Amino acid sequence: MKKIFFIFIACTAIISCGKEESQLNRTIFIPDENNRNLPAYTEWGYNSFGAKYERSYFLASNKLIPCKILYRNDSLHFSLHGDFGDKPHDKMSLIFSFPFETINNYKDLLKLHKKIIDIKSNCIVKLIVNDHERTLNGASGELSFKRIQLLSVDDIANRAILSGIFEVRFLGSNQFPESFSDGRFDFGITDREFYFFED
Repeated sequence: MKKIFFIFIACTAIISCGKEESQLNRTIFIPDENNRNLPAYTEWGYNSFGAKYERSYFLASNKLIPCKILYRNDSLHFSLHGDFGDKPHDKMSLIFSFPFETINNYKDLLKLHKKIIDIKSNCIVKLIVNDHERTLNGASGELSFKRIQLLSVDDIANRAILSGIFEVRFLGSNQFPESFSDGRFDFGITDREFYFFED
């Protein structure tokens, strides 16, 4: 009887840990009180982001990992992946690439705390819509990492929480101005979303 009880407790612990981990990985959308189409700015690792793109919205989705980060060739590549437009949604990615000091693992992302990246002076921005990629011409604006913190579970570092805001202005494919505005993000980044690569 004691053996059965112990097995039950062990299974319960494993299931609850699995649920906790999956809860930490899912996207949580909490509407902004001023614009309910966008997520509120948070610093809790909700794996969410949103921005206005012209008169539509670019938003995180539970179908895609919303953020992936790659450090390669002395540059950090910070990418947002989500849905854009009305139903049926288009898939969209926005990728910021900028020179930065070496980041070997997700814990090193703490180096981004309170960093503001001037897009015009030292950042390349790419836009991918339904697998069609283009580098944004004449891009300007800011990518601001307002707060970076480590989240620990049972006193063990589990992920880095990256929270911040962004604005991007650029010349569209018709050479007239377009923009992403009111951008905000809040991600929990682990070794599954961060990758260090050396050529």
